[in-house]
Amino acid sequence: MRDTEVRVRTHIVQRVAIAPGRAALYRLLAIVLALFTGGLFLLAVGFNPFPVYGTMVQGAVGSASNLREMVKIAIPLCITSLAVTLAFKMRFWNIGAEGQISAGAIAASFFALNYASWPQPLLLTVMAVAGILAGGLWGLIPAYFKARFNTNETLFTLMMNYIAIFIIQLMREGPWKDPHSGFPKVPMFEKSARMPQVLGVHAGWIVALVLVILVYVYLNRTKQGYELTVVGENENTARYAGMNVKKIILRTMFLSAAIAGLAGMLQASGADRTLTETVAGGVGFTAITVSWLSQLNPLGILIVSVLFACLDKGSGTIRSVYNISPSTSEVFQGIILFFVLGAEFFINYKIIWGRKGGANQWTH
Repeated sequence: MRDTEVRVRTHIVQRVAIAPGRAALYRLLAIVLALFTGGLFLLAVGFNPFPVYGTMVQGAVGSASNLREMVKIAIPLCITSLAVTLAFKMRFWNIGAEGQISAGAIAASFFALNYASWPQPLLLTVMAVAGILAGGLWGLIPAYFKARFNTNETLFTLMMNYIAIFIIQLMREGPWKDPHSGFPKVPMFEKSARMPQVLGVHAGWIVALVLVILVYVYLNRTKQGYELTVVGENENTARYAGMNVKKIILRTMFLSAAIAGLAGMLQASGADRTLTETVAGGVGFTAITVSWLSQLNPLGILIVSVLFACLDKGSGTIRSVYNISPSTSEVFQGIILFFVLGAEFFINYKIIWGRKGGANQWTH
């Protein structure tokens, strides 16, 4: 019997730091591999990848109308990514942005449907405040249980998404059902309840740019931003420094969910001009990817949100131009995201290859 068993194994360790040039090289290589692999996939399903890629770019930014549509996609994604970033910075895993967006849209729709006679500036202001408060209060529920009973915020926030969506369905089929429609739907908002257009796109893009600056300043230049960062790094250290951890959790989660609620108000009054159960449209989940790809940096979120919007809009264009099925388009998007996320993995971690001996020691 052998005394020592040697096995070839791998283990993953986090990088302490990586040179900016090397990180940029990883990202460039990921893009090249994504385009190459995506091209092979398109060839396999019977399409020439070169004109398809050209159509994607044209569909995203090739004309003024396409550019405006792309910006409309980027607005809720950017704002929601900023929202979840606040919670993630504190290591509070807010997976409930979909529900918080929906809660904000419901509250804003109440005023849009019942007080349409108000002047537009007043009505939109009240709708925005209602969306912010509703989203924030919706987020406070899991935050309270986390702070008070240490519940699992991931499951709690996730489950609350479905409650908010079912409330929209209830209102659509009951109190807010359009009496002039043959199927359940909420009436279209009056002009006074719609966001004004600025450069051909609803003014939500201005709100998004302002929020990027405000969230950046909040995280990097305020006492509250410093406190939530310390809580995220180590709660015991925060307590030792005299910080009220429960208060910080409640405050940060309220702000996070409030921003998501504002995104819901903007989506209902700016893009949809009514309330639908798809008001969030998966943005809350996509925002998680955007936030982490941006390394929780608000300025990076703006850039990554635009790139994601370009990918989404371009993919929609090739579906219509080449009659590509939605599932094929989604697989293609998945291939691109796989390589992009893979690059971020290798930027933050490295794989160590070696042999593990009987003495439980690694030899590299």
